Formats: sequence, C-alpha cells, structure tokens
Amino acid sequence: MPNEAWTVVKVGGSLFDWPRLRVQLNAWLRQLDAGRVLLIPGGGRAAEAIRQLDRVHQLGDDAAHWLAIQAMSFNAHFLKEVLPAADIAADPCDDGLACASGWYLLDAAPFFRADETNSDHLPHGWQVTSDSLAVRAAVRVNARELVLLKSMDYHSGDWSDAVIAGVVDGYFVEALKQAPPELRVRVVNLRAWY
Repeated sequence: MPNEAWTVVKVGGSLFDWPRLRVQLNAWLRQLDAGRVLLIPGGGRAAEAIRQLDRVHQLGDDAAHWLAIQAMSFNAHFLKEVLPAADIAADPCDDGLACASGWYLLDAAPFFRADETNSDHLPHGWQVTSDSLAVRAAVRVNARELVLLKSMDYHSGDWSDAVIAGVVDGYFVEALKQAPPELRVRVVNLRAWY
C-alpha cells in the first residue's frame, strides 16, 4: 500500500500492566483497516515515577519533559516485546518508511528532539503528556486518523469536555489546533473492546 496515509495509535500507559494487553492489542491492530500504523507508547508508570521525582526534586519543566519522553522511548521497547511484528522507528518520515506498510513503534526521544527545531513544537510541562504528543506525531506524519487506546470510554467528541473529564491531557485541545480538520480522532477502550 505505497503512499497510504498513516494511522497513529497511542497506546495508553494505563494498559501496560493489563495481562491481556498482548492478546487484545494484537487482535485490535489486526482488525484495524490501516496498512501503515504508527504506535505511540504512553508514559505509564515510568512517567509517573518521573512526575514524583519532579515533585520531590523540582527538576523543572524542561528536564521533566525530556525524562518523560525518554520513558516513552523505554515503553516503545517494552511494546516491541508485546508486538513482535512491529518495528521501532525514530523518524517515520526519514527511516525509509515513507511508503512502507506495517506496524511501527515510535522511539519518542529522537523524534521529539528533532521536532524541537520546528517553531511550533509543543511546550514543555506536565500539561503536555503522550496524548498531546500523539497529536503532534499525527500532524508531523500527516496521519489520516489518531486513535487513543485507553482504559476508559469517551464518545462525546467534545475534546474540551474530555480534558475536564481527565480523558486527555490539559494541552490536548491546543495540540489539536495544529491538526488539519480532516484528521479523525477517537478514543477506544481497549479493555472493553472485543
């Protein structure tokens, strides 16, 4: 499927300690009508540990931001064990993947370090989590769809309400303003999917 648009799938960190993750995620991806899938790992407990360290040691927004993104890179390698058919990609635009089909796990650290050279990169702070980072990745690869795999349902489509409900991070609505209007965004409760 050369030149097919990417589908970006954020795999929420709340799913990482779920024993059925391997089975459910593989099954869900197989039924997804997409030839090119870029998986964005959430930060999960690793990011929460960094958040706690920031509270204790006042690391600052920049240091905490990059440590949390390193946690996402770590989680990409964890998800590679769960999804052996997936490959890890530092830059889906430059890794010879521009026309490749398959499942790819984003190595967040080099990807977002490179994105820092763009004037419209995301701000650094705890209001920006892997939800907003997934939006940014979807924008950068010109994705057709962004799916947020979570441990909860959300069907409203009003992303401001989703922020208030704690479904997505506090910067999500702002991040979406950079996305083209044709980008489809949805939440799937992987724990309830079958």
